Amino acid sequence: MNEILEGIRQAVELIVTLNPEIVEITTRTLYISLSATLIASLISVPIGGLIHFRSFKGKRTLINIIQTLFSIPTVLVGLLVFLLISKQGIFGSYNLLFTPGGMIIGQTVLIMPIIIGFTISALSGVKKHINDLAISLGASEFQTIYTIMREAKYALLAAIILGFGRAISEVGVAMLLGGNIRGFTRVITTTISLETSKGNVALSIALGIILLAIALIINLILNRFQEK
Repeated sequence: MNEILEGIRQAVELIVTLNPEIVEITTRTLYISLSATLIASLISVPIGGLIHFRSFKGKRTLINIIQTLFSIPTVLVGLLVFLLISKQGIFGSYNLLFTPGGMIIGQTVLIMPIIIGFTISALSGVKKHINDLAISLGASEFQTIYTIMREAKYALLAAIILGFGRAISEVGVAMLLGGNIRGFTRVITTTISLETSKGNVALSIALGIILLAIALIINLILNRFQEK
């Protein structure tokens, strides 16, 4: 028990004194996860909108597949992207493996199904009379879609925040594609895993506290958007 309390004390000290290694790892973590979330959002929201506003054969099956991918293991996504960007892969010539860029690609692929799926759910939640009203007032198809997406903006933002939460807390993609290289690709989750195995409990607890604080902030923002 004394060791745990001492570890917590040292962890708080590391955070309060803005330990350079902790600041570096946290900054890199936020950069990679925010970049992946931005890219995934720019791709996924239009795709989700396209699926929602179009009727086609197999639509329900496609949505079920997307929802199934919500819980895809992160190591599986890491493996698939690893095979694509490794030296023998299709994109091997770009030297993305064990770089922040490779990690961003992996996290983007990981969270895209989540943002697509919740975009569809968000748009489906808009009351039908809004669509009918826009059409009756002479709105074009584009204007109708824009109106519905504006109505669902808080739900869409919640979907994006949820994707960010998934990205920043994962381990498998970061480990497989980043290699956990100190000063280059090491992020919060991979550092916690490594440092705990080395017995450096204070650093692990400090990063755990930071990750928990980020998770709390994400949850508060998400709840705020859901209320709206």
